[in-house]
Amino acid sequence: MKHRARKRFGQHFLSDAGVIDEIVRAIAPQPQQVMVEIGPGLAALTQPLVERLGHLTVIELDRDLARQLREHPQLNVVESDVLKVDFVALAESLGLAPEQPAQLRVVGNLPYNISSPILFHLLEQAHVIQDQHFMLQKEVVERMVASPSTSAYGRLSVMLQWRYAMENMLVVGPECFDPPPRVDSAVVRMVPLATPPELALPVLSELVQVAFSQRRKLLRHTLGQWISTREIDTPFDTQRRAEEVPVAEYVALAQAAAASTAVA
Repeated sequence: MKHRARKRFGQHFLSDAGVIDEIVRAIAPQPQQVMVEIGPGLAALTQPLVERLGHLTVIELDRDLARQLREHPQLNVVESDVLKVDFVALAESLGLAPEQPAQLRVVGNLPYNISSPILFHLLEQAHVIQDQHFMLQKEVVERMVASPSTSAYGRLSVMLQWRYAMENMLVVGPECFDPPPRVDSAVVRMVPLATPPELALPVLSELVQVAFSQRRKLLRHTLGQWISTREIDTPFDTQRRAEEVPVAEYVALAQAAAASTAVA
């Protein structure tokens, strides 16, 4: 029986064989690598991946699809909301020891309605991940990889670029899906930095949110007050707009804020 895409799950199933081949080549799965696919759907990407890997773990929320996927002998099916999955525990359950270099590979055609929450969920667990390849709304990928002083540069850019090296790999049109989404899509590669800057993630998140809350105004109207209230000793220049500040400067400010709190 043909599975009907469910709007509440944000389901758009990849159906273009040529695009699937391009994505698999970009991911370059190797035999015995430990990989997790988020939202396998009708297994369009799942099948070529598992053929190359030998075994694959998939996370699927739709119980009907999960039941079908369990019939595949080479799949380990986790029926769950991905936002509730502990990827650190999952990596250990798949035989990856915590003391080993990050080896868990994560791929997926992410539901566009919850793509940002999924990205932030994985951000907190990036230390066990080797790389991530995701299909996302094209506009979201452009924001993820955006450079300072561009219209796409914002909170998502800063929050991900401090932790990942990212690349927009491939643009995919609506006609490559069933049913077609109303937007263009893109595939992004995300590789966690081997030695990321040490910082308190909640502090970075808070200050970036404040900075971009009124992006048309100079930062002295927003972030300047945030800095002053916390009595942070920093040379940070607030005579700029949020989009003009490089990621490294936001990171340095987060570190200074954490140090100031520790002294206090």
